[in-house]
Amino acid sequence: MTTKSQPHNRREGEVYEWIRHLQENPEDEEIQEKIVLQYEDLVQSIAKKYSKNSSIHEDLVQVGMLGLLAAIRRYDPSFGKSFESFAIPTIIGEIKRFIRDKTWSVHVPRRIKELGPKIKKASEDLTTELQRSPSIVEIADYLEVSEEDVLETMEMGKSYKALSVDRKIEADSDGSTVTILDLIGNQDKGYDHIDQQMLLEKVLPILSEREQEILKCTYFENMSQKDTGEHLGISQMHVSRLQRRALRKLREALQSDNAEAFY
Repeated sequence: MTTKSQPHNRREGEVYEWIRHLQENPEDEEIQEKIVLQYEDLVQSIAKKYSKNSSIHEDLVQVGMLGLLAAIRRYDPSFGKSFESFAIPTIIGEIKRFIRDKTWSVHVPRRIKELGPKIKKASEDLTTELQRSPSIVEIADYLEVSEEDVLETMEMGKSYKALSVDRKIEADSDGSTVTILDLIGNQDKGYDHIDQQMLLEKVLPILSEREQEILKCTYFENMSQKDTGEHLGISQMHVSRLQRRALRKLREALQSDNAEAFY
């Protein structure tokens, strides 16, 4: 019996030597890797428990490894606890903190994140005690918080995981579906130009037909002054001169209109 346990004890003693060595020589990456490999399965199993095979499993493994390294730095064998019994709560604490702070789809106040698990446990305890689902008032009294905090936490709990805009929902009784994105209205860019368009329509009549035609060609149809001149049968220089005059007349009219509105 003693003979069989010796390899285990020897190996365990070696690991504790590695931990002591790493505490004294924190830059020794080779020893750190040996310890990490020794407890890799432990971290994986804890992460699996909290990820429940979801997409955050690898993230939780990484966080768990950080917890393991923190435990290595802080472990003191003089307290009589084994390293595993010290490391496990540290690893779990890091994972729970990550889940609380980093896995919400929508930003939620920290107090809400912390109150959520308490409400869940209180609800379970009260259900067992009362043999029915507890009311908001009973949960609030049990936790010694306000009813508003309980209601807010329950509502914000829905923000833990936001729906994708590609999520399909039933559109009618025929079973046809649309995505959430289909139901979101797009901003009509034309609204941004309504005021300008109304002002232009108001002052454009002060221009001659040729001036209006020149502005239409150069600003609305993106024609060059040369092409506009060929279109109207005049020189490019003449187009440029008429364009400047038309813009000056519009600017003066708009300024005058704004001044009248102000007064």
